[in-house]
Amino acid sequence: MGERVYGLLGRKLGHSWSVPIHEALGCRGYRLIELEPEDLASFLRRADIGGLNVTIPYKRDVMPLCGEIDPAAADIGSVNTIVRGADGVLRGYNTDIDGFIYMAWRAGITLAGKKVVVLGTGGASLTAQAAARRAGAREIAVISRSGPDNYGNLHRHADAEVLVNTTPVGMYPGNGAAPVDLTAFPQCRGVLDVVYNPRRTALLLQAEELGIPCCDGLPMLVAQAKRAEEHFTGRAIPDSENERILSQLRREMGNIVLIGMPGCGKSTVGQLLADLTGREAVDIDQQIALRAGCSIPEIFARGGEAEFRALEREETARAGALTGKILLTGGGAVKTPENYGALRQNGRIYHLLRDLGTLPTDGRPLSQGADLGAMWRQREPLYRRFRDVTMDNSGPAEDTAAAIWRDFCEHSGD
Repeated sequence: MGERVYGLLGRKLGHSWSVPIHEALGCRGYRLIELEPEDLASFLRRADIGGLNVTIPYKRDVMPLCGEIDPAAADIGSVNTIVRGADGVLRGYNTDIDGFIYMAWRAGITLAGKKVVVLGTGGASLTAQAAARRAGAREIAVISRSGPDNYGNLHRHADAEVLVNTTPVGMYPGNGAAPVDLTAFPQCRGVLDVVYNPRRTALLLQAEELGIPCCDGLPMLVAQAKRAEEHFTGRAIPDSENERILSQLRREMGNIVLIGMPGCGKSTVGQLLADLTGREAVDIDQQIALRAGCSIPEIFARGGEAEFRALEREETARAGALTGKILLTGGGAVKTPENYGALRQNGRIYHLLRDLGTLPTDGRPLSQGADLGAMWRQREPLYRRFRDVTMDNSGPAEDTAAAIWRDFCEHSGD
């Protein structure tokens, strides 16, 4: 691609995963290009532009600056891909719709004949509306903050069958927020969220809990990038590249989370996993002690379990928002319901099992002098609620770590 410029154009791009996606597609010089609105026109006049993707807030602003607009992009009213042709003309396309259709297909969510409710009115909303029209949706309602259909009269759309979030609500670093409560839509049979960091927003976690098919925005991001690269290079790229890159990103960005009874070996297995994978192991109990400025037994002595659990909830929320880490939890982390969403949002959760008679209790405030059998009976349903996988850690810890890594590599894309 020579010295021509390729990259993602936007205002604030710190959250973007576009560079590794395009590099995986062969575009080695792809970079992030942050511009203020007043600099947009002058940048697009550069003769060395090869190909650009466009994101918030410029998907509509770039349209009058292009020499030609693809008819499909014109129909959508939004451009997310720009290519400077050999004739010097900037041509605008919309590949987001290709990505959106792929995301819905991958989740098994059909739009044909359905009432589709779209949250938000920006460029991604225009794409979702166009995709719903193309698929033959029965009705499309667009929810804004101040329009005729807004968050104050959602009851008018309680019969929504597919819900699409195109707002940034719930996106990192605003993890944990949700634009709506899905129980307001009892007929909902599909939820699509264009947010991809975290992998599971609060909206998607609720969809999972309610058994509603759902998908985050990473498949959309990957598929639209693949289509954009086809415009950049003028050559077809196999659709199988979508799944290859998606699996690679899921594995790289996902967290491995270890839960289990105090003394079951989480710290040992976690360090072995760190050595095996090159990932950072984040010990949430250690983070609590650092933030409190004293040891965990001292926290219990000072403020009891209530103070400790409050600190644990805060540190679990911080750790869970990270990506590509190994997260080591305290034995009682499952006692706080909010910790599930924090750990699940980016993670695959492994429950380490070990015979109760072998569990050490030294330095563990709730284990010393406790009836571990009673503790297990209380916590076992909570571990079952949190976990994705159980792992027997009765044998060599090295074997447990290796088994977890094999499982994670195989299933992190699920």
